[in-house]
Amino acid sequence: MMPGRAHVPGFVNCDETIERLYYYLDGELTEERRVEIVRHLDMCGPCVGAFGFEAELRKVIANLCKDHVPDALLDRVAHALQDERVRQGN
Repeated sequence: MMPGRAHVPGFVNCDETIERLYYYLDGELTEERRVEIVRHLDMCGPCVGAFGFEAELRKVIANLCKDHVPDALLDRVAHALQDERVRQGN
């Protein structure tokens, strides 16, 4: 935000943008707020840089936090479910 600029409806400053960035990334903002953030990001290099960093960080964390289930366990669960269906007559 430019120094001395008063709050203008539909305009958010850098502090507000960064504060709302996580809500934006999580899809937890109203459409009006999303538009305000996008408008700010279109005009502000430092904030778009922060946005890009946070978005990429979330992708990395999501990929690292995926649990791999061994194929043998998946097979055992599938067989157990099938056996249960057979016992129940389905």
